[in-house]
Amino acid sequence: MEEVIAANLAAVHSRIEAAARAAGRAPGSVTLVAVGKTHPAASVRGALSAGHRVFGENWVQEAQTKYPALREAFPDLALHLIGPLQTNKVRDAVALFDVIETVDRPRLAQALAREMERSGRRLPCLIEVNTGEEPQKSGVFPAAADDFIVECRDRLGLPIEGLMCVPPLHEEPALHFALLREIARRTGLGLLSMGMSADFEKAIRFGATHVRVGTAIFGARGEG
Repeated sequence: MEEVIAANLAAVHSRIEAAARAAGRAPGSVTLVAVGKTHPAASVRGALSAGHRVFGENWVQEAQTKYPALREAFPDLALHLIGPLQTNKVRDAVALFDVIETVDRPRLAQALAREMERSGRRLPCLIEVNTGEEPQKSGVFPAAADDFIVECRDRLGLPIEGLMCVPPLHEEPALHFALLREIARRTGLGLLSMGMSADFEKAIRFGATHVRVGTAIFGARGEG
């Protein structure tokens, strides 16, 4: 399993570098976030053993079962929360994660600001934008994004560093990547977390600084 994961990582890194060069960007300007959702700790350990250090998880509870032991063995790993965050999980999330990518509503932003103040642990945050305005998905709608960014950054003092999105499944992702890039440009945010296994090369063309890749590294969900 470790050999397969190491080979998959190398292949994804090669694709990232090629896409960055094609876009006239430095290969090192794109961070690969390896998504371990539903995969066992052994799979994540395989990626760590291959030298990878940046991971993403969707659920606080799953991350709590997997990462404390992994962090003991690999203290330099960085963990991004890339799934919806419930306000009652904020304290756990701030203690466990290194980056929160899914700030998407005022109540959550307020809870994060309070917990960061209480704990003294200030994590880089990204605003999740629901670029497709899909009612079943989390994320602030594009028309409300600018005001929400100001609210989080200026009034609440959250360390907002960028934006993330998950485009609708059956729409051309480039339109959504371009929209996210434009919101980031006009609000002065530098990080763009966009692009997954099926479309990360396109996201890099539109300025992604972070791509979230799970299947191309670990296989289909739940397959070791």
